[in-house]
Amino acid sequence: MAALIEKQQGLGLLRVLLVLLGISVLCSVALGTRKGHASLNHRSHRHRHPGHLSLHRHRQRTGKEGQVLHRSKRGWVWNQFFVIEEYTGPDPVLVGRLHSDVDKGDGTIKYILSGEGAGTIFVIDDKTGNIHATKTLDREEQAQYTLTAQAVARDTNEPLEPPSEFIVKVQDINDNPPEFLHGPYYARVAEMSNVGTSVMQVTATDADDPTYGNSARLVYSILKGQPYFSVEPQTGIIRTALPNMDREARQEYDVVIQAKDMGGHMGGLSGTTEVKITLTDVNDNPPKFPQSVYSMSVSEDKVPGEEVGRLKAKDPDLEDNGLVNYRLIDGDGMSMFELSTDSETREAVIKIKKQVDFETKRSYSLKVEGSNPYIDSRFLAWGPYKDEATIKISVEDADEPPVFTAPSYTFVVEENAPQGTRVGQVHAKDTDVANNPVRYMIPRYTDVEQFFSISEDGMITTTRPLDRETQPWHNISVSATEIGGHHQDTKVRVNIIVKDVNDNPPEFATNNEVLMCETAEPGKVIETVSAVDKDEMVHRQHFTFSLAPEVANNQNFSLKDNRDSTASIYVLRKGFSRLTQDVYHLPIEINDNGSPSMSSTNTLTIRVCSCDSKGTILSCNVEPYVLPAGLSTGALIAILACIVILLAIVVLFVALRRQKKDPLIVFEEEDIRENIITYDDEGGGEEDTEAFDIATLQNPDGANGFLPRKDIKPELQYPIRPGIGRPAPNSVDVDDFIKTRITEADSDPTAPPYDSIQIYGYEGRGSLACSLSSLESVTTESDLDYDYLQSWGPRFRKLADLYGTKEQSIHDADDSEDS
Repeated sequence: MAALIEKQQGLGLLRVLLVLLGISVLCSVALGTRKGHASLNHRSHRHRHPGHLSLHRHRQRTGKEGQVLHRSKRGWVWNQFFVIEEYTGPDPVLVGRLHSDVDKGDGTIKYILSGEGAGTIFVIDDKTGNIHATKTLDREEQAQYTLTAQAVARDTNEPLEPPSEFIVKVQDINDNPPEFLHGPYYARVAEMSNVGTSVMQVTATDADDPTYGNSARLVYSILKGQPYFSVEPQTGIIRTALPNMDREARQEYDVVIQAKDMGGHMGGLSGTTEVKITLTDVNDNPPKFPQSVYSMSVSEDKVPGEEVGRLKAKDPDLEDNGLVNYRLIDGDGMSMFELSTDSETREAVIKIKKQVDFETKRSYSLKVEGSNPYIDSRFLAWGPYKDEATIKISVEDADEPPVFTAPSYTFVVEENAPQGTRVGQVHAKDTDVANNPVRYMIPRYTDVEQFFSISEDGMITTTRPLDRETQPWHNISVSATEIGGHHQDTKVRVNIIVKDVNDNPPEFATNNEVLMCETAEPGKVIETVSAVDKDEMVHRQHFTFSLAPEVANNQNFSLKDNRDSTASIYVLRKGFSRLTQDVYHLPIEINDNGSPSMSSTNTLTIRVCSCDSKGTILSCNVEPYVLPAGLSTGALIAILACIVILLAIVVLFVALRRQKKDPLIVFEEEDIRENIITYDDEGGGEEDTEAFDIATLQNPDGANGFLPRKDIKPELQYPIRPGIGRPAPNSVDVDDFIKTRITEADSDPTAPPYDSIQIYGYEGRGSLACSLSSLESVTTESDLDYDYLQSWGPRFRKLADLYGTKEQSIHDADDSEDS
C-alpha cells in the first residue's frame, strides 16, 4: 500500500511538471522567430540542448545551368523534435513549428507533413506550420517517429522547399515500475556459512529510458528476511547476515527483495520478488546413543546367527553426513557375539557368534562405538564425531536336550560272539540345573535287523552272533532323552567294528576246469592253483596245499606247494586218452595256517583234450563210439524221444474219445425225481423265454398232444393216460395245467426232468406290494383294482386281461361264448 501511495504521489508531481513545461513552451513560441532563419530558437532554449536542432546556414545548390548557387542564412533541415510522453492536458501538445524563408506571412505557402503518425498522431497547421500531438504518447511503445516536412505554393502546389526529414523523439518520464522477470527465486546455501556468503543475485528490469534521468536507476533493499540475510543495493546480490545458521534448527527462509527506481529516492516506483532460501546440510553434528547402557537377553538354545538385539545412534544430519558406522571395541562377549549394520534402518544388530551356555556363563558385556565415516574438516573442533554405549547381555536358561560326553563313539566286537556280549557304553547327561536322568534307545531305522540293544546305563550289547563276512561294520545311532523334561532328545553316532575270527576255510580262487593235452609229458605243469579266504589275512599268513590222503599215491598227477600261497599241478605219466577217460577229479586240501587253523578240500577238475603237434588244444568233446547198427547215442536218444511223444499223443486221443462217449443223461438206476432244482430268484416275466417254454403256458390246450424230446430218442414210448386232472377246453387255469404236466412227468420213465419248472410265487419278505405272481393271484380273491394296467401299454396287455375287473372279465367271457 505504501508503494502504491508513493507511485500515485509521483504521478501527481509528474503532472505538475508537465504543465509547467507546457507553459514554458508556449511562452517561447510567443517570442517569435528571427527574420531570415528557418529554425526556432526557443526550442534550443527550452531544451537547453544545442544539438537537438541543427541549422544549416549555408547550402550550395546547383541550378539548371550547372552553376553553383550560394544561399546565405537559409535553412530547411531539422534533426529532431521532442515531446513528453503520457501528457494528459486538455489541449494538444505543441511539438514545434515549421517555417520557410520564403514565407511572407500572406498565406500563399502551404505546409505539408507526412510520415509516421502524420494526420493521426501529429497534425500540422498548413498556414502557420505549427505541429501538435493529438494523442498521448508512450515511449515504451514507440520511442520516436520519423516525419517529412514540405512547403508548397498553396495555389499551384509547386514545391517551394525540398522535402526535409526530421525525428520526433518521445521524451521519457518515470511511468514504469521495476519488475523481476524470473521470480519467485529459489536458492540454497550451506548451513553454518560465514557472514557475507553469497546466496544468489536477483535482477530487476525497468522499461523506462536508462539514458534519461533516474527513471531506470534501481536500488535493491530487503523487506523480509532480516536479520538472517542482506542484499547489496546496487547489484542485488543476497548474502548471509548471521553466523552459524543451523539447518537442524530451521531449514527454510522466505526473503522479500525490493527494487526501486529514481535511485531509491522518494517518488520512485518499486517492485518486489520473493526468494525461498533453503539451508543445505553439513556434518556438524556427532552421533549420539540415546542410552549409555542397553540391556538384552538371549536364550541358551539359540543357534549362531540369530539376532539378540538392536541399537541405533541418533545423528540429525542428512544422507552421508548422518551415516553411522558401528563396531565392537571391548567386552568379555566379543568372542561370543558379533555386530552388523542393517542397510535399510542403519541399526546396529547384535547376533550370536557362538552358542552360549547358561550353566557355563550367565551374562556378557559389550562396548559399541558409533562414528561418522565422513567428517567435514571445517568442523573438527566440534568433535569428536563418535559415541560409545555399553550392552549388558544376560543368558536365559532353556530346557536343553542331554549332551553326550563324546561327539561319536567307536567300539570293536568279535564276530560270532554270543548273544549279550558287551560292545561298549555311551554316556549322556542333562546339562540343565535340574540334572534329570537320561533314558537311552537305539532308533530302529539305524539298526533295522536289531543286532544290538542298549540298557538304561547306556551299555550296548549284541542280540545275536555277528558275521564279519556278511557285514564288517555297523553304523547305528543312540538317542538320549531327558526323563521328566520336555522329552527333548539328542543323538550320537556309534560305529561298531566287527573283529574278524578265523572261521572260514580257504577255497580255490577260481573253479575253472584244467585242460590238458592227451600228449602231455610227465613232469609238465598243467596248472598253478591259488586260494582265497573270506577271513582277513594277518601278517605273514599264507596258504598251504597238499593232495587229499585218498589220492596221495595216485599215478596220474602230483602237487608241489610253492610256499607263496600257490601250488603247481604236475603230470606223472603219459598216454592219456579221451576215449579211455576224459575227465579226472583231483581233491586238494588247503590250509590257511590261521588261529585256529582252518582247512578245506577242494576238487580240481582236469579234462583231457585233443591237441596238435604244437600243443594247441583242438577239441575237448568226447567223440561218440560207432555202434553195430550204425547209429550214435544221440540218434538213439532222439528216436526214443519221438516214440515217447507219439505215445503221449495216442493216450491223449483215446482219453478224448472216451470222454465223448459218456451219456448225456443220468443212469437209469438213479432216481430222477430227486433232481429237483429250486430257484429263489425272480423271473423276467413274459420276455424271459430261457427258463421254460412260455408258449406252452400261453396255450395250455396244446398240452393234450404228446411233445417228444429233442435231446434223446426214447427207446420206449408210453401212451399218455387220459383223464388225469386234464383241464377243460378253453380253460386258462394255469394251476391245473401245471399239475397235469407234473403228473405226466412223474408217470413217464422216459422223460427225465430236463425241463425244470421255476416257481415265482413270492417276491420277498416285508414288501408293501405283496406278491405279483400271476400263478397265485388268479385263484385268490382280492380287492385290488387292476384297471390301471390297461394304460401301461401293449407289454402289460396280458396282465390287464387276466387281472381286469370282474365285470369286464364276465363280459369278455360272454363275448367268447357268443362267438
